[in-house]
Amino acid sequence: MLQSVVNLTKELISIPSISPLDLGCQDIIIKRLTAIGFLVEKMNFKNTKNVWAIHKGTSNEKTITFLGHTDIVPAGTINNWKFPPFNPTISKGKLFGRGAVDMKGALAAMIVAIEHFISSNPIHNQRLSVIITSDEESKATNGTVKVVNTLKSRNEVIDYCIIGEPTSINIVGDTIKNGRRGSLTANLTIYGKQGHIAYPKLSINPIHNIIPFLNALIKKKWDVSNTFFSKTTMQISQIHSGLNCSNITPGNLFVQFNFRFGSQITIEQLQFEVNQLLNFFHLKYSIKWVISGKPFITYKGNLLDTVQHVIKNFHGFLPKTSTSGGTSDGRFITTMGSEIVELGLINRNIHQVNEYVKISDLKLLTLIYLQIIKQLI
Repeated sequence: MLQSVVNLTKELISIPSISPLDLGCQDIIIKRLTAIGFLVEKMNFKNTKNVWAIHKGTSNEKTITFLGHTDIVPAGTINNWKFPPFNPTISKGKLFGRGAVDMKGALAAMIVAIEHFISSNPIHNQRLSVIITSDEESKATNGTVKVVNTLKSRNEVIDYCIIGEPTSINIVGDTIKNGRRGSLTANLTIYGKQGHIAYPKLSINPIHNIIPFLNALIKKKWDVSNTFFSKTTMQISQIHSGLNCSNITPGNLFVQFNFRFGSQITIEQLQFEVNQLLNFFHLKYSIKWVISGKPFITYKGNLLDTVQHVIKNFHGFLPKTSTSGGTSDGRFITTMGSEIVELGLINRNIHQVNEYVKISDLKLLTLIYLQIIKQLI
């Protein structure tokens, strides 16, 4: 088992599948799933490749789905890596390479766990399925969301979904995600009047005008935390006028900011309060909102109980449940009414130079996934 998961992880890392490209990663996995009796369907949309694979059970009463992605973020400055990012290298018990943790290692652990289960249980009770996308790290417009929409149009059901995002902090399995916050982005344009910078009375500087609004936006308390979600946060990501000239006051100013929010506040409330602030400061503006995902939570259920029980058997303690961090493809799965748990490798060096996974962690995660399958089926 250990050598199999290491070899598969290395094989996937060696492919520079920068999002939304797959470049052959899924073909490797499809070959392995087909070999153990999975019915595999490719669901490709534009430049995004997706897989929906099913191993049918005798009753098909429940569907257990593993969800992962083959796409990765860019490697960054290659010279800063100890080893070439797409030449997977083992050193001192660690496997280095882009995507080792996020999430080719977890994806390999899923596949190897499934292979071992099927080899021992070729006939089993429930349906076992896999969803893989190559569009998780970028726009996420042609990946899991399209797969889910297709499945819903066929009246497909996913009862339990395990997502391989890197959720662990110090030990594999010490933290799992049973939900995620929503993400709402504002693309705001403030209008002024362009003019010569030496004659400020003849122009309206939108940069000066927006400063009181930005101060109020930063200081505002949007809500408080509750049992499942931390308080809403707001971060400004961009401010620019589009000009590169020292003697002009700009006519327009673009500002982008993002909210991460839970169940304590709605999208409509956030939009209303931002507009109220803009109007309070008498700004001339237009605003476009982008909803990347709504908050979701698995409060309790068989999946959460099973995952916690399995991890306690390995470590002697219950994992911490969390809804922190960025968005995940769970925001699409939740529209199917599924129970969702995210469980993956240690997230300390994801998206960083010299990303690596401990070999021992690959084995441990594979064993945890295998026990979860056994308990659920």
